Amino acid sequence: MEWFTDLFFEHSALQAVIILSLITAIGLGFGKLHLFGVSLGVTFVFFIGILAGHLGFSIDPQMLIYAESFGLVLFVYSLGLQVGPGFFSSFHKGGYKLNMLGLGVILIGTAMAVIISKTASIPLSDMAGILCGATTNTPALGAAQQTLKQLGEPTSGAALSCAITYPLGVVGVILAIVVLKKIIVRPKDMECHDHDDTNHTYIATFQVHNPAIFNKSIQDIAKLSYPKFVISRLWRDGKVSIPTSDKIVKENDRILVITTEKDAPTLTILFGEQENRDWNKEDIDWNAIDSQLISKHVIISRPEINGKKLGSLRLRNSYGINISRVTRSGVQLLATPGLVLQLGDRLTVVGEAAAIQNVEKVLGNTVKTLKDPNMASIFIGIVLGLIIGAIPISIPGISSPVKLGLAGGPIIIGILIGAYGPRLHLVTYTTRSANLMLRGIGLSLYLACLGLDAGAHFFETVMRPEGALWIGIGFLITFIPVIIMAIIAMRMCNLDFGSTCGMLCGSMANPMALNYANDIIPNDNPAVSYATVYPLGMFTRVIMIQIILMLFL
Repeated sequence: MEWFTDLFFEHSALQAVIILSLITAIGLGFGKLHLFGVSLGVTFVFFIGILAGHLGFSIDPQMLIYAESFGLVLFVYSLGLQVGPGFFSSFHKGGYKLNMLGLGVILIGTAMAVIISKTASIPLSDMAGILCGATTNTPALGAAQQTLKQLGEPTSGAALSCAITYPLGVVGVILAIVVLKKIIVRPKDMECHDHDDTNHTYIATFQVHNPAIFNKSIQDIAKLSYPKFVISRLWRDGKVSIPTSDKIVKENDRILVITTEKDAPTLTILFGEQENRDWNKEDIDWNAIDSQLISKHVIISRPEINGKKLGSLRLRNSYGINISRVTRSGVQLLATPGLVLQLGDRLTVVGEAAAIQNVEKVLGNTVKTLKDPNMASIFIGIVLGLIIGAIPISIPGISSPVKLGLAGGPIIIGILIGAYGPRLHLVTYTTRSANLMLRGIGLSLYLACLGLDAGAHFFETVMRPEGALWIGIGFLITFIPVIIMAIIAMRMCNLDFGSTCGMLCGSMANPMALNYANDIIPNDNPAVSYATVYPLGMFTRVIMIQIILMLFL
């Protein structure tokens, strides 16, 4: 049976794969368990790794470094690809306020960490781990470890302090939400305030009564200084048609228009009269509106279309159809001529059945094609991210150049490729399941290595006075910034409780707390705010942890 024992204890490539796979499998299994409605998910891999390290399991140090580094790179790059499409749009009017509040949470916690490190004589390398654990931010820990290596400092203290403070980092945000709900929240704070979503489409019908647009083409009307809109259908003398850009609008025409809700009053002035019928209900059977025209979803699956503007395809005039909406990653976009199309976009096409079939041939509409991820672009992006991460950046006042490292470089390139790749005709589309798989593998591998490395000294550290001190400091860094910014958000910025909770969870990168907020709040405001704040918050923490180490270590 010696061969069997060697599989688990004799250092080799095979042994490393077995140990890391077992840690990941057991951790993911326990991560599905719920305690008081909260589950740790993939984070449990971290704690199983700690237990394995405590029990004496280990792998070859070089194998450990490689697996940990590759897992981190894969995770942060996939994360960047996911948040990239919505990263820059999150700075719109409503998102700007949420992001500024989220940055407030980050700045207060970071300032507390630096001040406590200096006053309590805690090494900043250990405090970096406390900060990452208190804010449940493993990518930031990876960035901190890379920076410490560049500076020639030990990294074990950061991993150990992060492991010790991580559990209360999860619980602390949930406890803060409970305290806020019990003590600070007023009944009106629970009211749902709609977000000003510039991408959310609104459908309305208008009667043309404005003499200023009589006998003008749709193209000429669109050139007027009014909000963007799309005319999907036109009724005249009881007959319905798909209006082309040169279609002449006449008095008493009835038109179906896709725009945004805030622009509907302005378009009422333009066209003349808005009808009362609600066209935005989900149960509308668009194919029953008339007998000649049908409405169908067509998915862009041809790589040649990726990065092209919708207007450049000239689908309306060539095939007599209209594209009313474009759905991308669950978000509805107004189908304006200047919209840059991406692989995986779902277009709502209105027209005759034969015409729509011709459009399907142009756009592809083959879901099977999209299921095969473009692996080459993923690895090219990773290489670019690592190159960017290795560039030394000189900052005044810092003796050593700053490098974005394994965490910062790939997440920046991931965000940029996710946001602008299609404009450069790069095929960056991956299905949601494929992206989650890449992220899950990368994060699991990173957490397993991190826990295994920290586990040998974890429990003895917890029992020492500094272990208890780390836990207490970590809880304060979690709890105090959340409470302060929650009060500012609700009392000074007039945010509702749901939006505030989502902002807090996003700035703390805490999906477990978000699940709790979703359970106690009967609307989707927490999820919307979380998605708005999360990209910038994640990016800021990854960069900021490196800067404070460079400045104050």
